[in-house]
Amino acid sequence: MHWLELEGAANARDVGGLPTEDGGAIAQRRLLRSDNLQGLTPRDVKVLVEDLGLTTVVDLRGTPEVTREGPGPLRSVESVRHHHFSVLPESGGTTDATADDISDALYANRRRRTLERFPDDIMTALYLGYLEDRPESIVGALRAIASAPGAALVHCAAGKDRTGVVTAFALTVAGVRRDAVIEDYAASGERIRAILDRLRASPTYAPDLDKRPDDDDHRPKPKSMELFLAEVDNRYGGVLRWLDEHGFDAADVAALRDKLRNG
Repeated sequence: MHWLELEGAANARDVGGLPTEDGGAIAQRRLLRSDNLQGLTPRDVKVLVEDLGLTTVVDLRGTPEVTREGPGPLRSVESVRHHHFSVLPESGGTTDATADDISDALYANRRRRTLERFPDDIMTALYLGYLEDRPESIVGALRAIASAPGAALVHCAAGKDRTGVVTAFALTVAGVRRDAVIEDYAASGERIRAILDRLRASPTYAPDLDKRPDDDDHRPKPKSMELFLAEVDNRYGGVLRWLDEHGFDAADVAALRDKLRNG
């Protein structure tokens, strides 16, 4: 796992090196993933932009989060393009700090609808909701990655759920082995305490996290991604077919594969 040791982000890494089904690997410095970027230091910005060649940021947070948190340090870097693709329904003030706050009484109806999607695993159900609620954002995020002149960085708040789904789709398109996709998703669990400590320091996320104080309750479990990808296969015929049905065609697939695999 290629962790990026940044001072102002706890869950940043380069997915380069992940193995593909045909014996290849994802290229380095093509796709980065991270938690919230609000705390980046000048040194972090230099590492990302100058050392890693970052040119594109794909922000998956909801509009309420973006508004409350305000512009991060990378917003002042003219060479970095920013794209916003929320995968949440744009209503209320939900975040991914507590899996969209689905356990709160205020969202009882939403919780019921979420569980109806897949009662066996709440996170799998939540991820399926991203596909149902905001397919255009999934497609837009993948196109932004494919068209990035340099490295693209995908992030949300914790960098594990929304970022995990979009990254899993990108890696699947690029032909990464499913076990490696799942392993990459679960790697965020190695830094869950640091991730949550950062979020608890933010007025945007602290109230939600106070409702679920157990750090292990937020840890991404490999089974959730395994079940999610299996359900995408069962319900939609796989990631590629789902994308095709939502306008991400063969040319888009080729562009994304070329971006992630060719040195």
